Amino acid sequence: MPLSLYNPFDDLIFDEHFCFLSGALTTEKMPVFPQWLMDKFKFGDERIEMMDKQKTYVYADLELPCSPEVKNAFDALDEKIQAAYKKDYEGMAALDELLIFQWTGRMLYGLLYYEMRYERDRLLRQGEEFALSTQLKQRFGNFHLMLQSIVESVSFVGRKPWSIVVFPLKYSADIFSYRDDAINLLFSFGVNGFGFVACLQDNGIIAEKQKELLEKMKGQVLHPIQFEELYARFHYSDYILQYNPEYKIERKDNAITIEAIPIEKKGSKPIFGFWDEDIFAQLLANYWSVYGIEREDILQFQKPPLSFLENPYSKDFIKPEAIDLPF
Repeated sequence: MPLSLYNPFDDLIFDEHFCFLSGALTTEKMPVFPQWLMDKFKFGDERIEMMDKQKTYVYADLELPCSPEVKNAFDALDEKIQAAYKKDYEGMAALDELLIFQWTGRMLYGLLYYEMRYERDRLLRQGEEFALSTQLKQRFGNFHLMLQSIVESVSFVGRKPWSIVVFPLKYSADIFSYRDDAINLLFSFGVNGFGFVACLQDNGIIAEKQKELLEKMKGQVLHPIQFEELYARFHYSDYILQYNPEYKIERKDNAITIEAIPIEKKGSKPIFGFWDEDIFAQLLANYWSVYGIEREDILQFQKPPLSFLENPYSKDFIKPEAIDLPF
């Protein structure tokens, strides 16, 4: 009998009595952000905004209802990630990308879960119905199915659904930097020692788009401002991606296999839309604000856009040690 798994996006079920991953009735909960991470970097008492900027939560209060089986699986995954973390870049780079996908996916799904609950409750108070577009239901449903690989017979064959890039990174102190886009399933994570950027449902096309730059980066320990620029490039590339990722999903022998279908140009429509330097500069300025760099500094009249990754004239990679900014 083909394996049939729980999908909360079919009926938009985000109830605290049902395990977020399996749908089983439960009274247990697990934190959205791993406890060891909140303890290590002391951000559990800080607040996080929802997308509409009207609602905030304390990080430590963000919890997902989960079955004992699911909690145990993520606890075991946390131990593997924490062990790799202690070995800096070499430890993280040696990890199977699936583990990074599952670990990152747990946090992104947790944020998505709270976005869904908040929007549902907000609309309910206004007497309106909570609904998602068919496209979003499919995207989030596929993501949820992929995340179930941590406890179910769900495996990946051929091309993977994600772009995950791990690289050495230098901070001057015990700093934890992360950014997320739960709706578009993007995440960046940086500490002193390593960083990674993850697009969890792009079928690898964004890493392919940035392949030339990623090759230039090899062997370099990135400056944090370069890390922010790299994520901005991934984020904006996802924004202008003009095709929805598709998957070949096979259910047989009580197991499910998922293969990402390569994103290819159809007709005259390019894979990526026009790269608007003005929009990208505004996005980048948001990430570079800690350095006092504004959009007007990035785009100056009769000058190429400012970059700390590539020399705008020669396109050579900019050596991190040549960047005279704090790290």
